[in-house]
Amino acid sequence: MTIAAYSRFNQFKNLIQSLPSSFEDELLLDNQFLFEANGDRSLEIFYAPFEYVNEHAKVVIVGITPGLHQMKRSFSTVLNTKDQILSDEEILHQVKNNSSFEGTMRKNLVQMLDELGLHEYLRLSSSIELFNEASHLVHTTSVITYPVFYKGKNYSGSTPNILKNDILKQYVTECFASEMALMEKPLIIPLGVNVSNILNYLADNQLLKSASILSGFPHPSGGNGHRNKQFTQNKDDMKAMLRDHFEKVALSNN
Repeated sequence: MTIAAYSRFNQFKNLIQSLPSSFEDELLLDNQFLFEANGDRSLEIFYAPFEYVNEHAKVVIVGITPGLHQMKRSFSTVLNTKDQILSDEEILHQVKNNSSFEGTMRKNLVQMLDELGLHEYLRLSSSIELFNEASHLVHTTSVITYPVFYKGKNYSGSTPNILKNDILKQYVTECFASEMALMEKPLIIPLGVNVSNILNYLADNQLLKSASILSGFPHPSGGNGHRNKQFTQNKDDMKAMLRDHFEKVALSNN
């Protein structure tokens, strides 16, 4: 388990821990945390401490990018460790556990994973354990590691198109691809069609190792009104993919 090679946590840790315990959104979206922006600042990428990588995870859950809510949770986690004796890796591990797909999104995600039976393959009572006592089995990440905002709002992954935008594409083909190269052929669960398209692009261009991708999994956001319909339509195919993946894993371990 390591911090990704491109981690900037050392650069930003003291800045985050110097924030007041109760902070406004404006403090997070300040220029001191700004990574990159296009000419008119309609597209902005800010720092947040999401660089922890669980290299030995059996399952990787991939979103588009952390939103403002996850960004706030991550900063709060780092602030809360200020007076604790923890390594950077331990702090970043806490950030991932506390912030990844947090809230209603996590509830919907767990419900769908349990309905597919993922927890049974992992010998868990429920997939919710992946976010606490069984966190060693999962790696949660995004195709763009850091929070992206478009016209001041959480970036949805569609406009602008990631693969047609030089700034966003670089994060995918360099940062995300480098992160995935550390993994040991896990089951990859892309949350929504935009993430699936990115993974397929990387695989087609030999930027992603051959892996089992659970295609057809819907984005678990409460705002995705088609979530249940998409899940129902793809459920049987996804169950078959899960079975095939874990059969291959069992064979390789014999």
